[in-house]
Amino acid sequence: MRVQFIQRENGPERLECEAEIVFEGEGPLSGMKLVGFSLWKGPEGDVFVTFPSRAFGAGTDRRYFDYLRPAEGSAAESKRVKAWILEEFHASRRAA
Repeated sequence: MRVQFIQRENGPERLECEAEIVFEGEGPLSGMKLVGFSLWKGPEGDVFVTFPSRAFGAGTDRRYFDYLRPAEGSAAESKRVKAWILEEFHASRRAA
């Protein structure tokens, strides 16, 4: 599995890039990719990752349901994936 980054022209102001997780090797997901990840630049210049999600209304609030979620319900697993994507992003920047 690897992550690849896609630069978009004329995207939103703080959009750093989009990311896709590409599944390689053997197995049922081989040759597939999971799209919809985005890397955003915060006001202080830090970069953070958002998962593909769906917005839904809860009364007057707007909430988001992430499509990529931990099977056991631990938020630490989501943070681990976001950290991996950020590590790969910074490594790709250093290599460029």
